[in-house]
Amino acid sequence: MNSFVVTIDGPAGSGKSTVSAMLAKRLKFRFLTTGAFYRGLAILCSQKNADLHDAAAVVRLVEKPGIQVTADENGTQVRIEGKNVSDQLNSEKVAAIASKISSIPEVRKALLQAQREFQSTGGLIAEGRDCGTVVFPDAQVKIFLTANLDTRVMRRSIEVKSSNSNDLAKDLANRDQADTQRKVAPLSKAIDAVEIDTSSLSIGQVADRIEAIVRDKWRQHKI
Repeated sequence: MNSFVVTIDGPAGSGKSTVSAMLAKRLKFRFLTTGAFYRGLAILCSQKNADLHDAAAVVRLVEKPGIQVTADENGTQVRIEGKNVSDQLNSEKVAAIASKISSIPEVRKALLQAQREFQSTGGLIAEGRDCGTVVFPDAQVKIFLTANLDTRVMRRSIEVKSSNSNDLAKDLANRDQADTQRKVAPLSKAIDAVEIDTSSLSIGQVADRIEAIVRDKWRQHKI
């Protein structure tokens, strides 16, 4: 089968990762979280004590073969110098560093080709902030998930195992502002994306909607 790409974008807490994981298993597509590149780089920056304000220094870490990202239907794995660090990707410390370095244009440019290499053959589900607008602009299916802030805070609290809703709300608001207002590849809905508000839907219901869209497009793609 030729390359078939499904992009799922949206703000933190909208359900992207959980829905993407469910769809990948149903469809037997590879599941790529593009944010894993930035979080893996964030871990490497922390290990190397890199100056996050020095774009050239951060880019040099990208160019070294220290980070390896793989993806299959079970999800995305990140290794740094051979060690699997995937279990560290969702920490708040890593997220904070990743947010800073992802706003550096040179870093985004350096990582773009590595992300695009995942569309070579077969089915791919790519989730992130700019998959449908920048990374895979020619994707066969583009989805943009949204949810109200209360729902997103609740989901985030489960993910990071925190009961401090006020801090989580502030964190999400700050992340939304940074993602939507950055100069390079801001979070935005692709013109041809299908928008789904997940606030009152279960993960299964969201997955059902997207799966129906994907299978319809997939049949057309194979003709």
